[in-house]
Amino acid sequence: MSNKKADLAGPGISTYEEVAKILPNDYKPLLSRIDTQRAVFTVKRYIEEHLCKALNLDMVQVPLIVDKASGVNDYLDRDGSRTPVEFPCGLGLDKRIEAQVVQAATKWKRMALAQFECKPGEGICTDMRAVRKDYFLDHDHSSYVDQWDWERRITAEDRSVEYLKDTVRRIWKVIRGAGLNAQGLFPALRTSRYPEIPEELTFIHAEDLLAEYPNLPRKQRETEILKKHPAVFIIGIGWVLKDGYPHEMRAADYDDWVTDTSKMTKHETHGLNGDILVWNPVTKRRHELSSMGIRVTKETLKVQLKLSGQEDFLKLPYHQAILNDRIPLSIGGGIGQARTYMYLLRTAHLGEVTVSVWPQQLKDICAKKNIHVLD
Repeated sequence: MSNKKADLAGPGISTYEEVAKILPNDYKPLLSRIDTQRAVFTVKRYIEEHLCKALNLDMVQVPLIVDKASGVNDYLDRDGSRTPVEFPCGLGLDKRIEAQVVQAATKWKRMALAQFECKPGEGICTDMRAVRKDYFLDHDHSSYVDQWDWERRITAEDRSVEYLKDTVRRIWKVIRGAGLNAQGLFPALRTSRYPEIPEELTFIHAEDLLAEYPNLPRKQRETEILKKHPAVFIIGIGWVLKDGYPHEMRAADYDDWVTDTSKMTKHETHGLNGDILVWNPVTKRRHELSSMGIRVTKETLKVQLKLSGQEDFLKLPYHQAILNDRIPLSIGGGIGQARTYMYLLRTAHLGEVTVSVWPQQLKDICAKKNIHVLD
């Protein structure tokens, strides 16, 4: 059980000795560095265009910084252990604005649906940039984060597992289409070294995944299911499962992980959210591409904050807006851009498709394995 508890902690492998073990020893990039960048922007354009078409979204501007007092910033998990970068701004003001660099645009997007006057079935997509300073920096975790953060207005009737699944299928079709398009334009990406991108996702509830692997911690459960099904969507992340632990810690004020969905699934389940994970054939590891979900109502917000011991959040402007019906019901998520490029372009490290800061120790490990990160 102690391993299960430890597995709920922040992301990253946690030691560079372990990173050195898991990175491939026989790695050879499929594309040159400049062709990799060309392919990155090919994938980026494809996903932005086709995601907007698939979900009826419009591309909009997104903040890099927000006012701390608004409560809009994303705390990423339930315990608030990963804190945002903060700084005062506004020279000449009697009281300077306490600003925060966003960790994700999750809450802002939902408020933006009202600002852009989106109707049910309409939504927004953003080219979001963020800083997450409390990550362990390894091959697929960076302090610099880029995501397609999207949000779509829904009705109360849309708050169902089937609506969630339909949305996920549309997103996966876009991601796979981007990969196939890139392979057509960059033939070196078509290789017998790696399997084809799966046509379909496999859906599994976190409770069912636990039942299949009751003695394994979360990441090992994900690894085992991905060996059988190389692209999965795990439903219901945040609710405490039958072993006494949630599948993973999830913030209490955006995704709905408390709603009882037993009538929809025909067995005991909770939660209207989930993650898209794939098997990365280059690193031979689990690889998360997207976290998403149907968002909290004013009723489920109060329950989740109570369960998380964060009821003091209810006084913040964002939470007050939910409680007073000033922002609409919605579904939304974030698709990791660099993670997606890494998967579709068959690279071994995020640093091959994006520029960030990396410790010298990690760069040295990578160089020995023919992995050349950008800096």
